[in-house]
Amino acid sequence: MKFLRTYDVGIIRLKEGKHDFSFHVKDEFFSYFEGNTILSKGNLLVNVILQKDINLIEAEVNIDGTVELVCDRSLETFDYPLTTSQKVIYKYGLEEKEINEEMYLITRDTPHINFAQLIYEFILLALPAKKVHPDYLEEMDRDDYENEGKLVYVSDGDGEDDQVSSSRGDSDPRWEILKKLKKKD
Repeated sequence: MKFLRTYDVGIIRLKEGKHDFSFHVKDEFFSYFEGNTILSKGNLLVNVILQKDINLIEAEVNIDGTVELVCDRSLETFDYPLTTSQKVIYKYGLEEKEINEEMYLITRDTPHINFAQLIYEFILLALPAKKVHPDYLEEMDRDDYENEGKLVYVSDGDGEDDQVSSSRGDSDPRWEILKKLKKKD
């Protein structure tokens, strides 16, 4: 894991104030994370801005560049422009632990913070849920979102709208019981 040490920031000797650090993320970076099937190639510039105070260190991580994705529709690879900015807070405490996704406890004698895992997670969070090649974006907009937001009702012929029945045409027995109660009134 010697490679991942290039993403270390020595904090023990930093004076209070603002400090800038830059990292390059290339293809080799993604091979160090287990279970990574989404990303294998990319060219990103990561800028980490640390604001060190007496009781905490505030880190702003800015990522800008491109990653290679596989289209969910055509399975073609394409370069996806990626830009994201995230903040993380490191508070001094008695032990090192993660409080939540945005806050960590570190001890006062922690020599460095490794940003590799955070950078990887921030890149994954910035990826779209649906990865579509730019050539298919216009087609996707027409086909996939044509009826989005519309409700569909089935009429039983007497003018009253009923709930949609299943694809076999059978009605849900729970609705039948409710219909009987409605007719008694």
